[in-house]
Amino acid sequence: MNTIFSKKLLAVVISSLLVGLTTNHHAFAQSSDGTGSVAKVSKQDVKEHKDDHDDHEKGHEEEKDGHDEHGHEGDNKEEEEHEEGITIDPKKMSLANIKVESVKPEYQFSTVYAPGEIKANGYKSYVVSPRTESVIISRHAALGEHVDKGQKLVTLFSESMSQAQADYLIASTEWQRIKKLGNKTVSESRLLQAETTYNASYGKLIALGLTEKAIKSISNKDIKAFGQYTLTAQREGVVLQDDFIQGQRVDAGDTVMLLADEKQLWVEAKVSPNKKLNLSIDSPAVLKLEGQSYNAKVIQEAHTIDPITRTRIIRLGVENSDDNLHSGMFVKVYFQFATKQKVMAVPEEALIRSADGDWTVFVEDHPGEFKAVEVELGRALGGFREIIGLNSGTRIVTKGAFFVASEIAKGGFDPHNH
Repeated sequence: MNTIFSKKLLAVVISSLLVGLTTNHHAFAQSSDGTGSVAKVSKQDVKEHKDDHDDHEKGHEEEKDGHDEHGHEGDNKEEEEHEEGITIDPKKMSLANIKVESVKPEYQFSTVYAPGEIKANGYKSYVVSPRTESVIISRHAALGEHVDKGQKLVTLFSESMSQAQADYLIASTEWQRIKKLGNKTVSESRLLQAETTYNASYGKLIALGLTEKAIKSISNKDIKAFGQYTLTAQREGVVLQDDFIQGQRVDAGDTVMLLADEKQLWVEAKVSPNKKLNLSIDSPAVLKLEGQSYNAKVIQEAHTIDPITRTRIIRLGVENSDDNLHSGMFVKVYFQFATKQKVMAVPEEALIRSADGDWTVFVEDHPGEFKAVEVELGRALGGFREIIGLNSGTRIVTKGAFFVASEIAKGGFDPHNH
């Protein structure tokens, strides 16, 4: 009986164990399925998270690249502005003596150089000289002095003048006496003879250089002064020469003084005879003397060659209202020949060579803002140069371009004026 009970108990236990194992197997299977599902979801989530992270990183990289590109572009743009232009404040422009002007087509002049010498205007000069052998007693004007017409210059003594004055005094007295007697008392021939003698004596004094006023003052009361006479200025001018001393004997025709009107002077330019210049009267020229310029005009052209210098003389007239020019000065003469058409030209000092060797000018886009613009050079026109590549009315630096170039070369310029 016990054996039967034991067998039944063993069967129950084994059944329980089998049921437990089966239940655990299903539970394990369900647990495994759930775990696998969770693992599967987690892997998907990780993948999506990774993709999102990659996209985010890519966005950051693009943003970074965009930022870098923008930064470099800005830097390049700023560097380009540094290379092309500069801003200079008005105060610095004034200190640097920078001059800005608009350029437009105008008639320009090409030039031909010749050395020249300033001369007294021969048409407005006067040589003071005795007309008979004389001795200089005293002077009344000095070298460089401005004298007026009629002013006393020098007093001389001459034996011929003394005799002429005496003859005049006799002839004048006789003529006055005959005139008072009249035709009824004196014959017509005697009257004519007296008048003729008087006129001849009067004319001789005029020929010797006496003025009418000086002749009328001759009288018996002043007989001790016979032989003395004074030469006066026949026109207004400057004493350019007075090479004499008191007591000196001079011959007739010797130059005692030279007077010249320096308001208008002559310039004698010496040109090579082989140089062909198509010059006409009133052709323009510019004179250069110690940094100053004077306008002149051609008034004469010689057709002979100077035997000493072997040059051809071209005479010009120049106004000297400021009295800065004087006879004997040497000047540079630049004959000017106008262009047939208007051309764009700038002063030579406005041209600057760039780093690559091209010629440039500095253009003012806005007040105080300058940039270099390349131009092509044409003909040399005196102190100017024909240019190609600028529009009419463009404002450029005509003076002080070197200063602007040096400021750009420093590289310390802020184009935005910060």
